[in-house]
Parts: sequence; C-alpha cells; structure tokens
Amino acid sequence: MKKSMRFLVGFCVVLALIASPVFAAGSQEQAPAAPKSLSILVYITGVVAGSPPYTALAEGATEFAAENANVTVKVYEAGFNQAQWEEQLTSLVATGEYDIVLGSNPSLPELCANVGKKFPNQKFIITDAQMVGNPQIRTYLYNQYEQSLYLGYLAGLVTTSNMTHANKDLKIGFIAAQEYPLLNKHMVPGFLAGAKMVNAGITVDFRVIGNWFDANKAAELASSMKAAGVDVFASIAGGAAQGLFKVAKEQGAYIVFHNTNEYQAAPGLVVGCGSMEQKKLVKEVLAEVMAGKVQYGTATTVGAKEGYLGFLANESYTQNLPQDIRTKFDAFMNDIRAGKVAYTLPAL
Repeated sequence: MKKSMRFLVGFCVVLALIASPVFAAGSQEQAPAAPKSLSILVYITGVVAGSPPYTALAEGATEFAAENANVTVKVYEAGFNQAQWEEQLTSLVATGEYDIVLGSNPSLPELCANVGKKFPNQKFIITDAQMVGNPQIRTYLYNQYEQSLYLGYLAGLVTTSNMTHANKDLKIGFIAAQEYPLLNKHMVPGFLAGAKMVNAGITVDFRVIGNWFDANKAAELASSMKAAGVDVFASIAGGAAQGLFKVAKEQGAYIVFHNTNEYQAAPGLVVGCGSMEQKKLVKEVLAEVMAGKVQYGTATTVGAKEGYLGFLANESYTQNLPQDIRTKFDAFMNDIRAGKVAYTLPAL
C-alpha cells in the first residue's frame, strides 16, 4: 500500500511539473503585453515653418506620441546650411537617446548611412527618399513622377487653352530650389511628359534658385521665364516659392503646385494642387515600428493608387478652371488612381 501511495504521489508531482509550464504559458498569453517605449528624433533638414511636408512629418510624429503611451518625440530643425547637417545629426545620435531617427528628404539616406557607420545600432526611417540594402535604413518614396505627370497634364490643358493668361507659345515652367536626383529624374521629366500627353509640342523652361529661401531670386527667375513665354509654372522651392506667387499676381500667370493646398497663395491663379499624405504615412510607419514589423534595408514606393498622393479638387479648383478643362483632367485623375495611365518610372 505504501509503495502504491508513493508511486501515486510521484506520478502526480511529475504530472504537475509537466503541466505547470503549459498553464503558465497560457496565463502569459492572456495577460496584456507591457507597453513598449519608443524615443523618436524628427530630424528636419531645414525648418518646419513654410514647409508643408516637414510640418506634416512633425505633426504626424507628435500626434502618434500623444495617442500612444511611452512614446516621446524631439523635433530638431537643422536649418538651411547643408554642410552642417551630418555633424548635427552625428551629435544627436551620439547621445544614444533615440530609438529611431525620422526624416524626409531625398538626400538623407546617404547622410544617415554615413552617421550609421559610427553608430551601428541606430535605426533610420526616411520618407520622400529611396535606399535599398542598408540594414539600418528604411525608406518610403512618394511617386513624384506620377504626381508631376498629372500636374503636368493639367498644365498642358491650361497652356493650350483660351484662359486669360494663356499664350500661344506652348511653354510651361518649373522653378526648383536645388537640383537632386528625384527632381531631375522624376519630377521635371514627369511634368513635361504629362504636358506632352496634351500636346507633343509643349516644352519646359527649367530654372534653379540655388537655395530654399530666396524669394527675390525666385521672382527674378519667374519674371524672366514669363517674358520668355511661360504661362503655367510648377515649383519645388520651399519658402522661395513666395517670389513665384508674387510674379503670378503682378504679371498674370498660372501655377500648379505639388504636395499641398496653395490655392489661396495666389487666388484665381493657382489652378491645381497635388496632395501628399505625409502625416498618414508617418503614423502608419510608427505603428509598424511599435509592432516590430519594419523591414530595414528595404524601400517602398507609394503613389495615388495606394492613397498617398492625390489632387485637391476643391471649390477653388472648380472656380478657377473652365468646365471643359476640369472634365478632361478629372477623367485623367480617375485613370491615374485606377492605374490605367501607362508610364515607366525612371530609375533614380
């Protein structure tokens, strides 16, 4: 009897030892996961004021922090002196305070790669840029060729129209702050390609300011281009674009604008504005960071079909353009969103 009892007790002990990890594991799975902490450095290559993409970047990160426990954000404005950007970022990363560096600039991947060599555990997430293969960097490129294509198509409809400030020269203009691969290989070619879908004889007058803040230089270039026959402008120039708005109002010219709502900058003359869902993308990406789902070393391109680029067809658009132009452009935009407009995205 005693032998049987010892066997029974031993069997129960063994059974309990085998079963206890199973129940413990089940208990852990049912318990809520502890909140993860995340420290974000929003590195602005320039200043937030006057830059809708940078404003959206900072607001997206700040709103995400407000909506999620244990998330902190520091927004750092690096200013316009590009020679200091890498040194500034190096100093910030060297503190070890930040889990990720978040930025938005086509030139940032190379800069971050240089900084990352010194700090191999640092992670970088960059929008409006592209780099593949660096295990510390994840990039998301807006399909600016596509946005430029549909804005160029609208510019083509306007320059070939009978609108008040349109002329017979079939010449559109593009003013840029600086040259860089995304601008030279995607935006300017896309703008011209879209216009040529309206009329193959359209040409583009491309000028460069040299910085992102000199509105007077932008005004000088716009005046010269207007005198040379340009009647519709596009601009990627940051705060310097104020010079273009001034010339358009004083001399009479039309503007299509990338990425943001600028209809009120020159009422009646800004005839179309593209949109970039920077804030939406930032919040979605940060959610993936918190969930541990970000695949560093990879790059993604997003556009109108994915819902990250669009066009602001609001009341100003309706009032500024004749019905026949809006009908043609709206049909074109619908085809863009549906992926029905054939084009080849150039390599960067």
